[in-house]
Amino acid sequence: MIERLQTSERMSKIVKHNGVAYLCGQVGAGDTVTEQTADCLARVDALLREAGSDREHILQAIIWLADMADFADMNAVWDAWVPEGFAPARACGEAKLARDVLKVEIIVTAAVKA
Repeated sequence: MIERLQTSERMSKIVKHNGVAYLCGQVGAGDTVTEQTADCLARVDALLREAGSDREHILQAIIWLADMADFADMNAVWDAWVPEGFAPARACGEAKLARDVLKVEIIVTAAVKA
C-alpha cells in the first residue's frame, strides 16, 4: 500500500511505502546557507514526525548546494543535527536550485519506526 501525505496537484510532501518514508525536497528561509540549512532541517524534522520517523531512522540524504563553496558551513549545521552514530548514506552536489535566493535543498528517505 502506498500512502501519500500533504498531497497537492504537483507533489506529495511524504510518500510512505513498505515501511519507508520518502520526503520531498526541503528548502529553508534565511539569507545565509547556515540559516537556510537550519530551517530546512527543522522542516525535515516536522515531516519525519508526521511520517512516523525521526533522525535516527534516516536511510539516505541527498543535498544540493547552489555553490559548493558553502559546503563547510552547511556541514557544520548538518553535523550538529545528525545524532551521533546515526549518519545516513549521503550525497552532496552543486545544482541550480528552483529560485536564485535558495542556497540548499535536502531530500531525505527514512525508515518508518515500527
